[in-house]
Amino acid sequence: MKVLSLTSVLIVSLCSVLPLSVATAQNHAPNPYSTAEGWATLPDGRIWGATSAVYPANDGKHVWVAERCGANLCVGSDLDPVILFDENGKPVRQFGAGQIVWPHGIFVDKEDNVWIADAVGYAPVPDGVGHTVKKFSPNGKLLMTLGQEGVAGSGTDAFNKPSDIVVASNGDIFVADGHDAGGNNRIVKFDRKGNYIGEWGTTGDNDGQFRDPHALAMDSQGRLFVADRGNSRLQIFDQGGKHLATWTQFGRPSGLFIDANDVLYSADSESNAGRNQGWLRGIRIGSARDGFVTAFIPDPEPDQDNSGTSGAEGVAVDAAGNIYGAEVGPRALKKYVPQ
Repeated sequence: MKVLSLTSVLIVSLCSVLPLSVATAQNHAPNPYSTAEGWATLPDGRIWGATSAVYPANDGKHVWVAERCGANLCVGSDLDPVILFDENGKPVRQFGAGQIVWPHGIFVDKEDNVWIADAVGYAPVPDGVGHTVKKFSPNGKLLMTLGQEGVAGSGTDAFNKPSDIVVASNGDIFVADGHDAGGNNRIVKFDRKGNYIGEWGTTGDNDGQFRDPHALAMDSQGRLFVADRGNSRLQIFDQGGKHLATWTQFGRPSGLFIDANDVLYSADSESNAGRNQGWLRGIRIGSARDGFVTAFIPDPEPDQDNSGTSGAEGVAVDAAGNIYGAEVGPRALKKYVPQ
């Protein structure tokens, strides 16, 4: 009988659906972080709304955040949802009032332009808004809009609740569309000028299918990581849509971030007994190269069974290794500092 090495056993486990015993191991990885309480202060005495969009600026110190105007929706609000914070949590700049109704995903490209996925559409008076991906300059000038304002669709020029976006080093744009498990469930690719190139994905749980592609990230090899949240897994693709791998060891991912060293951060805000049995919610940290989970920040919400979403949905990391968790349910932005 052939005896498998420990490494072989682990690789086999990573390439298949993980049993509950392995899930338990992922729930109890060490937590080498402490929470910086009350780190960020919103401008003008505002209160936090639901927040899922957070991303570092290219200087590695400042952090961009998009929050939902003190509520869970910016319709009728004159507040700017997109805010830049310095390393001390003080607001530096803000924009986006009247242009974004439900900021969900965010990406900062190499020129410091800020991309926002506006994942809910409204078409009443006077003009529609939402169901779009928008590119802003660092000063808030609108540079590009993908999709049709307030119009839900599935064609080459329309989205239905786009969740996230990432821009490759050559300028190609990838959009996760859309937010609902029964929605478009596709990845759409555009060139740097916003011209449609192609797409892949349908509803389902086979390779290359999705149920709520909720977040995107890209590693140093240019591989595209998709948080296939409704299927409680990550899927990895090349930039042409070829399926490369499926990983389940990062839980039920709502948010993804990959740093310059290919460390992968996965925010799991939904694993509980009703949706991903055996898994706990929190932020899992590991390698985008081999998939091993090395750390786990538990969700601060103790009720793992009943609440719909808790802890971080969005996640990002600055150059110093500080982790930022953008929280929809608790309506907050948490900062976790390496100990």
